Amino acid sequence: MKRADIAAIILAILGAALSIWVSSSVYKGLPHLEDEFAFLWQAEVMAEGHISLPTPFEPRSFLVPFVVDYEGHRFGKYTPGWPAALSLGARLDMPWVVNMILAGFSVWLIYRLGSKVAGKKVGLVAAGLSISSPMFLMLSGSLLSHTFSLFLTCAFSIAWLELFPLKKGAGQDQRVSPWILVSIAGLSLGLLAITRPLTAVGVGIPFFVHAVLLFAKGKGNVRKHLMVIAVIAGVLALVIPFWNTALTGDPLLNPYTLCWEYDRIGFGPGVGVTESGHNLTLALWNLRWSLRAGVHDLFGWPYLSWIFLPFGLIYLRGKREGWLFVSLFPALVLVYMAYWVGAWLYGPRYYYESLPGLAILSASGFLWVGGWLKPSMEKVSIHRVISGSVVLILIGFNILFYLPPRLAMMNQLNGIARSHIEPFERAELGRAVVFVHVLDRWTEYGTLLPLTAPFVDGDLVLVYSRGDETNARIAAEYTGWEILHYYRDTPDTFYPEPRATTYIEN
Repeated sequence: MKRADIAAIILAILGAALSIWVSSSVYKGLPHLEDEFAFLWQAEVMAEGHISLPTPFEPRSFLVPFVVDYEGHRFGKYTPGWPAALSLGARLDMPWVVNMILAGFSVWLIYRLGSKVAGKKVGLVAAGLSISSPMFLMLSGSLLSHTFSLFLTCAFSIAWLELFPLKKGAGQDQRVSPWILVSIAGLSLGLLAITRPLTAVGVGIPFFVHAVLLFAKGKGNVRKHLMVIAVIAGVLALVIPFWNTALTGDPLLNPYTLCWEYDRIGFGPGVGVTESGHNLTLALWNLRWSLRAGVHDLFGWPYLSWIFLPFGLIYLRGKREGWLFVSLFPALVLVYMAYWVGAWLYGPRYYYESLPGLAILSASGFLWVGGWLKPSMEKVSIHRVISGSVVLILIGFNILFYLPPRLAMMNQLNGIARSHIEPFERAELGRAVVFVHVLDRWTEYGTLLPLTAPFVDGDLVLVYSRGDETNARIAAEYTGWEILHYYRDTPDTFYPEPRATTYIEN
């Protein structure tokens, strides 16, 4: 094993370790976004061998964000790819371990991709830039699906380049059977389709164009490999209509619309929250905000995270493999313009799967400008000293001055904190039904969800208080249980009777 490979393994381990650190120190192992609550709920259900649960009595009093009730069944609105993967960690009571493992492997694959495109130096720098990326750290430490889709994108890309190298005279790795590579490519793309379908479309666009060219010019084996990849990916993608049928009875019913009727992809009335519907102006507005976040959160260099991209484009202008990956970014931008929601809280996470291409592009630009890619150049030169110093200063600024406050912004996001759970742990409640009276926002109740089924097994039942009449009907269903009432402003007190207060409707 070469020194560059050993260094890449160290970077991959560091990436996994940083993922764990963010999960435990910043997020405290808790879901913070509505998406995370739904993913974890569905994962816990799937860990028990189910895909849904019966709708509870008074379902609105047992709120779980983005988990819907339909014809007697309760299930998450999302496609099954990520909840199924997350359920592997849920079985071990360590759901956070899934993204940790995926983060480490993703860093290694980014190194491999950079090495194939422009050499091991580029691969190592790209991997190093990736693990210092605030967006990478925020997402890999969360319970969101993006790290899984990043890993699948990298695995698909590596297998594709091994099968269909764009370099003249390059051949696939003879140590790996082409049919293994075909299987990896097909499975990765198919899993991506049932994890983040719109992302799979964006990722697939550049490779589809390449596939058309290969099919037109290729020999029999090339065409056969392409068709098998398409078949494997297509069969896996069919999981979605079968999943929808199992949950709703309708293969074409989008569960997103059971939560919000307007939550659709496309343009025009009925799409998005505005009366006129989603349109190009709103799409460009979302794009602007996403790109503005990316200028900072890509590498943690305020207003400068894109600084080496133009130089990388110049260096990679003659390398077709580089252009294949660089094109992922505009492809993802294009497809997500059709979605009415923007994303910038965790950085431009809808474009996250383009991180390998952007990291490789930036690494190439930095190394090319500094003369680091010229083996004949003397070891010490003004170009290398200046360029190396600039990058070290930028990375140091990110680590010392940008990352700490950026991660602090994510701590107790949406008012969710481990300290809000501690009163329940101190109380050591037995077989109890606790009505949570929300005084401000739903997260006063949502913070406590990890304490109750299906997140954990136990005798604690949490109920979102919705008024005396509804509460009385629910209490009547739990004869013999201790009935208590809880308010955030008196965290260590559990009342046998409700206080005089007004509940919040959600």
